[in-house]
Amino acid sequence: MKKLLSLLLITAMLLSITACAGGETAKAEYKAALLLNGNLGDKSFYDSANDGLTKLKKELNGKFDFKVVEMGATPADEGKWGPTLLNYCDSKEYNVIIIGTWQMAAALAEAAEKYPDQKFIFFDERFDFDTFNAKFEAGKAPKNIYNVLYKQNEVSFLVGAAAAMMTTDSTINMIDPSNKKIGFLGGMENAVIQDFLLGYIQGAKHIDAATEIAIAYVGNFYDSAAGKDLALTQYNSGVDVGFNVAGGAGLGQIEAAADANKWAFGVDSDQAALLPNMAKNIPTSALKNVGNSLIRAIKQDMDKKLTYGIAESMGFAEGGIELVKDEHYKEMLPESIRTKLDELEKDITDGKIVVDTSFGKTDAEIKALIDKAQ
Repeated sequence: MKKLLSLLLITAMLLSITACAGGETAKAEYKAALLLNGNLGDKSFYDSANDGLTKLKKELNGKFDFKVVEMGATPADEGKWGPTLLNYCDSKEYNVIIIGTWQMAAALAEAAEKYPDQKFIFFDERFDFDTFNAKFEAGKAPKNIYNVLYKQNEVSFLVGAAAAMMTTDSTINMIDPSNKKIGFLGGMENAVIQDFLLGYIQGAKHIDAATEIAIAYVGNFYDSAAGKDLALTQYNSGVDVGFNVAGGAGLGQIEAAADANKWAFGVDSDQAALLPNMAKNIPTSALKNVGNSLIRAIKQDMDKKLTYGIAESMGFAEGGIELVKDEHYKEMLPESIRTKLDELEKDITDGKIVVDTSFGKTDAEIKALIDKAQ
């Protein structure tokens, strides 16, 4: 009888443990896969996405979980991007698969067509819904892609304005006020980077039409050594202030600024905070809040309120972009510049200033604007 009672007690305990474990697993009611055609550690774009999902996981306390997959960014890695995306679709394990950048647009279109029941979040590049929908009979195209974009041209306008004001301000260390020359380092010549550039040019010219902009492209988003070489060339040519929009490759510009005793604005993450050894060369950073936008989208999706089959563009008002304005920023830039930037941000938000965008412009129109700035 005692043996039977003991056996029953053990069985009850095991069932209880199993039930508790099952309850914990059940809490993870929503799972996401973040597929990066690059690597974490860029202290910029991809880190922002990962940080946002990490924050959401902590906030939702077991109800949300995610997996991040680093697929690499080099030409040797490109061949696995599409197959990896299809493999994750085939697993049917994730409520949503998150990918970004123009380099993944074609692979996404293929996956969305092949897996109409799989949901996707596509960030930082405009998805061509018209071409995608044209493949299907009217009204039959799957609505499984949510496309989030950022008004990077608007925050870039502020950086351009700040750089133009800095480069003629003799009260700021490491500035030669006779130069009127600022720099821009892009990763590749795609629509998003050109959007940054047009805003940067317009912001600088808004302050002083005589401002020159030195422009260079790394050709990728990972080669920081090449980025450093290009930035050093700019600084040696008289550039006082630069702006990197090149992912991991852009870290090279910040290193160059430190070596040349110059300035470099950060991008996508608070790079002054992430790179404390070089913070004295980083006035502030232009944030594209990828992490915030993913948190917003996933929360809406969990509440069944996220609309698929559309693109949304997030600016200052929606928290999609911002200029970091912390104590470091206040120490780096004089009050006169900071006050002017606040005025410009309000004018942009209120629609008094309309910032140039690469979207909707032809290559020839974009080239004309860029050529005029150099």
